[in-house]
Parts: sequence; structure tokens; C-alpha cells
Amino acid sequence: QVQLVESGGGSVQAGGSLRLSCVVSGYTYGLYCMGWFRHVPGKEREGVASVMRDSRRIYADSVKGRFTISKDNAKNILYLQMNSLKPEDTAMYYCAAKPVYGGSCPSLYEYDYDYWGQGTQVTVSS
Repeated sequence: QVQLVESGGGSVQAGGSLRLSCVVSGYTYGLYCMGWFRHVPGKEREGVASVMRDSRRIYADSVKGRFTISKDNAKNILYLQMNSLKPEDTAMYYCAAKPVYGGSCPSLYEYDYDYWGQGTQVTVSS
């Protein structure tokens, strides 16, 4: 069973930076597809960034140029470096994974993922 555990969230002022981490366990092979999503109560969950096993990646327009998704294959950790944070980036951030080939990847759509973490809160104040 694949398990995902996020960390690194917190409270920062606008313009600041945070790095989120997602530790993956229960799967010893390279994951086919991984992504970061965020959710604000009352809104739909939004895809933020995604990376494929071969390192192809995509970003939501709202975070392009500010966020960077990366992964450490040896340690099975997914990262999201978030710079120039804005109040509208405030949300619960989730990592997601699809271990094996199938569907689209990289992808910002929830239905392309099979496993989810519990989330880490990011709060950006103005």
C-alpha cells in the first residue's frame, strides 16, 4: 500500500517562501506520476504541479515561475518549492501519486491519481 506524508507547511508573509515535502512509502519502484494539489474550503481542489517519472513536468498558470516541483528518486521524496508566495496561495496542500502507467501524466486532474496524502496547511498573510 502506497502511503504519502506531507510536511513543510506553515505561515509566511507575502513574498516569502516555503518548501513542501512528501515522503512516499510502500512502493519501491519509480512512481509513474506525482503531483501537488491544493484546496480551499468552498472551492474545488486545484492541481498545482505534476511530474512524470522521466521528469517531464507541468504547472498551473497561477504558479508558473514561482513554484518548482522536484523529486528525489533515491529517497522517494517529492518536493514543492514555493517562492514569491501570495495570500491567494493559502490552502491545504496535498501530494498525490499514481504508481503505475495509465492515464495522463504529468496531470493536474485528480482522477489521474490513485493515492493521496493527508495534507499540509499553507497560510500566506498580506
